[in-house]
Amino acid sequence: MVHAARGSGGMNISDFSLEQLAGQRIMAGFEGTELSGELKFLIDTVKVGGVILFSGNVKAPEQIKILCKSIQDYAGSCGQPPLIISVDQEGGQVARLKEPFTVFPGNPAMKNEEDAVQFAATTASELLGVGINMNMAPVMDVAPEGVPSIMAGRVFGHDPYRVSKMGVAVIEGLQAKKIMAVAKHFPGIGRTLLDSHLDLPSFDAGLSDMESFDFIPFEAAIRHNVAGIMLSHILYTGIDGKWPASLSVKIAKELLRDSMGYEGIIMTDDLDMGAVKNHFDIRTSVRQVLSAGIDMMLICHAGPDIESAFEEILKNMRDAEKIKTDAEISVRRILRHKEKFLPGW
Repeated sequence: MVHAARGSGGMNISDFSLEQLAGQRIMAGFEGTELSGELKFLIDTVKVGGVILFSGNVKAPEQIKILCKSIQDYAGSCGQPPLIISVDQEGGQVARLKEPFTVFPGNPAMKNEEDAVQFAATTASELLGVGINMNMAPVMDVAPEGVPSIMAGRVFGHDPYRVSKMGVAVIEGLQAKKIMAVAKHFPGIGRTLLDSHLDLPSFDAGLSDMESFDFIPFEAAIRHNVAGIMLSHILYTGIDGKWPASLSVKIAKELLRDSMGYEGIIMTDDLDMGAVKNHFDIRTSVRQVLSAGIDMMLICHAGPDIESAFEEILKNMRDAEKIKTDAEISVRRILRHKEKFLPGW
């Protein structure tokens, strides 16, 4: 049995209320740069398992450090486990932390593994120094030559084996310094052209085609015990013609968990993105996340969807014993990673 450990007063999973089980499944965004009433509500009432920082939440290293410490202190005062505090710090196009943090040119500019190792070591030290414990990196998508990929400016390259090698160097470098790495965007969006922030792209490659190309870096990430894998908001019609990967039982549970044997934290991309929000209401999305055994759902914008998701998780756990049992399995997995990576826990 996994204990919710020192940070939550020695509570173990059997002591968790339904509300705590529900909240641990949510990683939420918020507004502001300090511990506000809104952020307190997410911690003490919604009981979120994690938060994600964006540019609007960060001004300076000392401010970030105070914010992260206040989040963890408040969680402890509420009898909650410490939170995962995450950020997208890929370098290049996607880097929420600007100077005086080290500014890297991004994955396409990396020449060799030494560059990846340096990026990971420097970034891990800087994140750890301000209290962030998860980096939403590395990008493990592969953008083939001659394709105007939406990910061209964010990938390590065209060759899945090179992407694997570079990505693994980042994963190992981050996690050696106790920063959880997240490989994204499973099962691969390097061959897609439409931005899922705007609407739902579809991709018609079949399973065997993707296994020989897109899956290769993710298989490497799994072998190297990456803490998290983020699902994409793409409709892979050759695998599941109805649900995007982030809501798909076939992709999250049957493929990633059961077939590929991944035992880390599976998470959605932001459920506020157009690919999902334009097609599914939040309660439908939550029901699919629960059915697929996805551990954490990202809801990155402040607003009623966070509380609605919490209420829908609660309702489903009360209505179905299997959903409650699955929730306990997911929360054990989340707590296991918190115990492994969060300092002093």
